[in-house]
Amino acid sequence: MSHTTPTNHTLTGVELIHNPILNKGTAFTPAERDALGLRGLLPPRVFTLEEQMQRIMENFHKKQTMLEKYIFLVALQDRNETLFYRTVIEHLDEMMPIIYTPTVGQACQEFGHIYRRPRGLYISSADRGHIDQLLANWPYEDVRVIVVTDGERILGLGDLGANGMGIPVGKLALYTACAGIDPATTLPITLDVGTNNQSLLDDPLYIGLPQRRLRGEAYDAFVEEFVSAVQSRFPRALLQFEDFGNSNAFRLLHTYRDKVCTFNDDIQGTAAVTLAGVYAALRHTGGALADQTFLFLGAGEAGIGIGDLIVTALMEEGLTAEQARHKCWFVDSQGLVVQSRDKLAEHKLPYAHNYPFLPDLASAVEALRPTALIGVSGQGQTFTQPIVEQMAAFNERPIILALSNPTSQSECTAEQAYTWTNGRAIFASGSPFAPVTLNGQTYIPGQGNNAYIFPGVGLSVVASGSSRVTDEMFMAAAKALATALTPAEQAQGRIYPALERIREVSAVLAAAVSQVAYAQGLATTLPAPANLLTAMQAAMYQPVYGA
Repeated sequence: MSHTTPTNHTLTGVELIHNPILNKGTAFTPAERDALGLRGLLPPRVFTLEEQMQRIMENFHKKQTMLEKYIFLVALQDRNETLFYRTVIEHLDEMMPIIYTPTVGQACQEFGHIYRRPRGLYISSADRGHIDQLLANWPYEDVRVIVVTDGERILGLGDLGANGMGIPVGKLALYTACAGIDPATTLPITLDVGTNNQSLLDDPLYIGLPQRRLRGEAYDAFVEEFVSAVQSRFPRALLQFEDFGNSNAFRLLHTYRDKVCTFNDDIQGTAAVTLAGVYAALRHTGGALADQTFLFLGAGEAGIGIGDLIVTALMEEGLTAEQARHKCWFVDSQGLVVQSRDKLAEHKLPYAHNYPFLPDLASAVEALRPTALIGVSGQGQTFTQPIVEQMAAFNERPIILALSNPTSQSECTAEQAYTWTNGRAIFASGSPFAPVTLNGQTYIPGQGNNAYIFPGVGLSVVASGSSRVTDEMFMAAAKALATALTPAEQAQGRIYPALERIREVSAVLAAAVSQVAYAQGLATTLPAPANLLTAMQAAMYQPVYGA
């Protein structure tokens, strides 16, 4: 797939070198240098893409800290996107923890202090009434994927305001690296509606509006203007909401999911990757989904989203909604979510069971005897040794999913989970952990990374032209991911495929999602391809220099 080029430009000379999408740097051929006014603007020796990548990796490995590596890669992305994506794809295991979790969390915390060049669009509450004009400033007309945040709930780090721009930038890098979305068709956006983080308000280098968060009707009107402007300016774009606070995330998804092509990755993407992990884990335990009891630590976007998708999966297997919800239990900061509690948030009510109140996770584990423990709390080290050992006491193969990001917020480490269960745990985490050797056996922990889901969903939407994103699509994505494991990966105890296979897996997943899009009459790329997998593979951007 070739790049979409900037509007109203045939670039030459310095302008061309400074355009990250079209720039080849020292790889411009002698003929290109003559034709495009580049002679003398570059060193005379011509290098191949592979040679350029060798130079990048040499310098990458000289960087001493993860943050320095992040800054180095962002600088590369700013000057040569083809080289950036080729390098990331060729070294995905090494690069993903840098360009996304866990390093992107630290990058967002320090965003105002490491800021170099703008990327994407910043739309502030001061721009109300003029949002369409701001979108018109974007130099590319064919935008297909937008990731937008208001920075209120960045990973497990909380309100980072406009510093949260690192998240949309990082997510879109994964759309391209993991599923071949052309970077020229992507747009990261931050809605700057203020921040309630006092340390940012006091920081003279904070890049956002130094004011408290916009709330209520004014906030909703601002988002409504934004969504309408996106629909008008970029009618074929998929709009992904990312890292909004609980108070807004569920409401915005409910408001727009049936009106525009949108989804919330924290709610739906996390749900799909977790359900896929559960399906894969059941191959190891031998149990059925309907026989499981799920206990969640955390009842926010991720937890409720996972619960809702598990309920949908259980209903497919013949359970009623009430029976299915009774398989899912939640512990929040106040204790077990039950009917007797006052002032429960609306999104928790379907899971407030008629059961005696229990004050904490340990008492809930003891009473409910869950088969799977799912951490989405954003609170590190909350799966303590007694809790994990108790899970192992009444489960031969306890399922322990410590999904909070970044690494510092993980509910337990891989080493802890395997050690405390004597290697019997089926473990996955949100951030990466190294393999663990215990009693002479090596365990490879899974990473329940949403990057296994959202890029493939995005590829499907772009290729099929789907006008909506539905729950059935996420169910199809989860099932496709669960069946993508090779026999060798299963033998290693994995519940997710190896990261180096993610582009292959994304194409398979996109084909499954596209099948739903065509079946539901939502696809607009007609007629439907005879072979959806081949069509998805053909639609993927490849980071190579064009003629």
